[in-house]
Amino acid sequence: MTLKLFELVGADAARPFSPYCWRTRMALAHKGLSAETIPWCFTEKDAIATHGSERVPVLLDGETSVVDSWTIANYLEDKYPDRPSLFGGEGGRALARMLNCWGDVTVIGGLSPMIVADIPLNLKPVDAAYFRKSREVRFGKPLEEVVADRDETVEGFRRSIDPLRLTLKTQSYLGGGQPNYADYIVFGGFQWARVVSPFKLLGEDDPVYDWRERLLDAFDGMARKSPGFAV
Repeated sequence: MTLKLFELVGADAARPFSPYCWRTRMALAHKGLSAETIPWCFTEKDAIATHGSERVPVLLDGETSVVDSWTIANYLEDKYPDRPSLFGGEGGRALARMLNCWGDVTVIGGLSPMIVADIPLNLKPVDAAYFRKSREVRFGKPLEEVVADRDETVEGFRRSIDPLRLTLKTQSYLGGGQPNYADYIVFGGFQWARVVSPFKLLGEDDPVYDWRERLLDAFDGMARKSPGFAV
């Protein structure tokens, strides 16, 4: 049975950009699984409502619908135990749960105020209007004002990911010698930024930059081959 994955795209259907969908894309590749992509846009909520969700990713495995990137990762791990493990055991799964929260709060939450104004430029007009209206309500001001001081705030973001940086000074991946789902959690945020924004987040002398480069090249360069900015 062919797996199918609803993924967030903009005007270019070949340019998926959700950080959560990228977590799932990397998890599927790690498991050696392929999925048929179903492009999905912000204003197409009816297309996934029947699967019990308003957001992507949504994974379809035959008659089974799986919603949310963390739930999908656990589903793949348990449904396909004969394939490479995403967590390396229950201890790894427990630690990945904590990192999933850290990735949401610190990485995605830190990146959003620096790239949010660039996102509408990648969207169809109807989706751009929806995105701008909903995010300006969330931030309480125009998107251009949200990102206005990003040249300064990026330094604070870089300091906030020191735990990641310090870890990568002693090992190649969060998973150790090879990447696992812990890496994909954090990488999803950086790939999201790379796809939608030309803003440079990392210095080339940063261990996090080197780690991101290795993951861009993983799985035959799957993430690097996806259209993005040279950042």
